[in-house]
Amino acid sequence: MRKLHVLILFLAVFVMSHAQKNDKEVEAIKNVIQSAYVEGIQNEGNIDKIDAGIHPDFNLLGIGENGAIWKLPIAEWKEKVLQRKKEGKLPRDKDNLISVKFLSVDVTGTAAVAKFEFYVGEELKYVDYISLYKFTDGWKLVSKIYYKFES
Repeated sequence: MRKLHVLILFLAVFVMSHAQKNDKEVEAIKNVIQSAYVEGIQNEGNIDKIDAGIHPDFNLLGIGENGAIWKLPIAEWKEKVLQRKKEGKLPRDKDNLISVKFLSVDVTGTAAVAKFEFYVGEELKYVDYISLYKFTDGWKLVSKIYYKFES
């Protein structure tokens, strides 16, 4: 009976430590998305934040005419961000800020997918799906697909 209690205790400690590690990874993923994507690309136009959290081989993927997939590499997206900054469209003002509401973050080892709602001000515009990998220097966004709500 004592062996059974020890085994149950060991399993409980193992499960709790694994859950805590996963919680830390989920928080790290949310933080890198908030910093690099929400603040860096969308609200501030901060290239340092973008570079810190988005892999240089990142691609935004979308569906074009006749079901064709189009691709926007991060280098081109950063050029667009810099252009928006030059035009005075970034940083955004208070009424126009981008915010996100995380719906799920699924982590398996060094791979993860985050699903979240994307708001402009109070209006829900997209549901984003961002894939990430964990590198030696932390989690990095590697790709994005999305669904756009029609207004």
